[in-house]
Formats: sequence, structure tokens, C-alpha cells
Amino acid sequence: MKQNWKLFSLFTAFSLVLLIYPPSIHAQSKYMTRNGLIRFEAEGPIKDDIKAINNQGGCVLDAATGDILFKIPIKSFVFRKALMQEHFNENYMESHKFPTAELRGKIEGFSQATLQNSGVRQVVVAGKMTVHGVTRDTREKGTLEVKDGKILLRSDFVVALADYGINIPKIVEDKLAKVAQVNLSMDLVPVGQEPQRNRVE
Repeated sequence: MKQNWKLFSLFTAFSLVLLIYPPSIHAQSKYMTRNGLIRFEAEGPIKDDIKAINNQGGCVLDAATGDILFKIPIKSFVFRKALMQEHFNENYMESHKFPTAELRGKIEGFSQATLQNSGVRQVVVAGKMTVHGVTRDTREKGTLEVKDGKILLRSDFVVALADYGINIPKIVEDKLAKVAQVNLSMDLVPVGQEPQRNRVE
């Protein structure tokens, strides 16, 4: 009888541990995606549909430390107008010289509770952002949610073009905003479980 009670107590304790520390998050330390979605818009006073979408954004999160890296291939941004996409790559972003943009940082105040509590949490990533070969300190707000074994990251922020050495010719300054509005959506899965890249439709 005593042996059965000990077994029951051990089983109960183990069950409580599983409830408090879900295995899908607790046991896996690295989460990533290669199919993150990034949208940006930089419309000036004269509207000219200056917006693009990119679904090949990369992100890796260390679920043990909160260290995080976002990496965006510049040439993967797709515009509605082919000529605009050409100017974006050749004249503004110079993607032949600076093929990626990245943000390397850490989730502020990160702890295991960040990933073990349900619901959407407000988070801040602080670190270094590199765009067009220029690196600056940054601190961006967003949300984090753990759902179905995935870590869902969302953020809306702005990028001042002049801060990263991106010059706007006078001939188009009424069409192109000085600040780009950026929307980021990343669904991270355990390393080794990420799907193949998708193409932007």
C-alpha cells in the first residue's frame, strides 16, 4: 500500500511539472523560421503604391536566454511595379552590396515564464539593427504568443531612411516618405521542424 502511494505521489508530481513547464517549449532551446512575413510602406504625399512584401524573413530565438536574430534578404521584397522593385534594389538599398538587413538583440526581461504563460505578451527587443550597411542601436516593441508549440512574434515599427544612409532624390521626394512603416510577422518552430521556404504570390 505504501509503495502504491509513493508511485501515485511521484506520478502526481511529474504531472504537475508537465503542466507548469510544457515540454514543447521547455525542452527545446532554439526556435526559428525561414518564412517570416515582412511588409513595408513608404508612401509620400503623392501616392504611388510604394509598398512591398517579403515572405523569406529569417529569425532564430534562443528560448533559454531570449537572444534573438532577425535576418531579411533585401532582394526578396516584391513590389507591384517591376520598375519600382528595380529602383529599390539598385538605387536605394544597393542590395548587390548590402544583401541583407538584420536585427540582433535580446528580449528585455526575458525568463522562462515568458514562454510558459499563455496569452499574448507585450515584449521589447533591444539590440543592433543593420540596414544598408549602417548599424544603429534599436529598441522595438512587439508581441509574443506561445500557441500550438510555436512562438508567434508580431511587431509594427518605423525606420527613418536617413538614419541608414538611404538618400531620396529630389525628383521623387514627394512620392517617397522619409520614414518606412514596417510590419513583421514571424511564426517560430523548433529547429529541425521548419517548413521549406514559400514564394511570395
